[in-house]
Amino acid sequence: MKKYINILNKLSATLDFLESGNDDILIVAEEGIRLAKDVLMKIRKDVISSKFDSELDEIHFFKQIKPQISSKLIYYIKLFTIESKRPRGSNKSQVKYFNMHIDRLQNYFNENLDFYHYYRRGSSFLDKQYFIRGKADFRLFPDNFHCLTDDEFSTSHDSTVATIIAYDLLIVYLKREIDRLESNNVNSVDLAAMQKRTNITWTSQKVNLIELIYALHSTDVINNGTVDIKDIARVVERIFKIDLGDYYRAFLEIRMRKKGRTKFLDSLKENLEKRMEDIDE
Repeated sequence: MKKYINILNKLSATLDFLESGNDDILIVAEEGIRLAKDVLMKIRKDVISSKFDSELDEIHFFKQIKPQISSKLIYYIKLFTIESKRPRGSNKSQVKYFNMHIDRLQNYFNENLDFYHYYRRGSSFLDKQYFIRGKADFRLFPDNFHCLTDDEFSTSHDSTVATIIAYDLLIVYLKREIDRLESNNVNSVDLAAMQKRTNITWTSQKVNLIELIYALHSTDVINNGTVDIKDIARVVERIFKIDLGDYYRAFLEIRMRKKGRTKFLDSLKENLEKRMEDIDE
């Protein structure tokens, strides 16, 4: 199992380097497709020619490892399709185009809502049915046909997990592009100006502040819930003299935590309760 994890880590590092060194998104997508496909085919040969030590290992591979690799293939294929048809007109038309695709991607989550919640909550009681080869019943899952066309390297739901991961990443990318189109780099100028006017800085990790921002946005306590997450982020960046970077991707990583997805909020609650208890003594 460790060899597969090492292959996954190597692929991720290669793709990160690819994205950081090339501004042409279509070239990045094409190369990403090639790299992900090559790795997937190599792993497929290895899995077919060998056996897993246990059912738990097989479940782990098809629930955690293979989807991480195949999601990259799905991501770059969809990214290439979206970007190759991107309007060349006004920023407004491009924003409309990206929002349309975000709605389409989110529809997939709604169409697979039961399994989406099962996966996101880290449930495992149906793992043998979902992530062991040969356990699929097409009468129960007629849309998950991958396990029927390649039953030696597919289960009923590993491709669904891969699609969820890929679509999450695509939504992050599209929202980031929308922010860029709407802001036109004005925010960076505003941030620099604001930093000269305040001595208040954020001294904890960025991810903690991002967790707090999303909590505020989720509870509709700012503008009665009508404000966009990017507007809250911009204000917070100015107040605390910080560049939050890609907060969409950071929130995705928060959501992917196996345990303690609200670690910072839990810490805030604990420390506030302790302070009140200390005052009461």
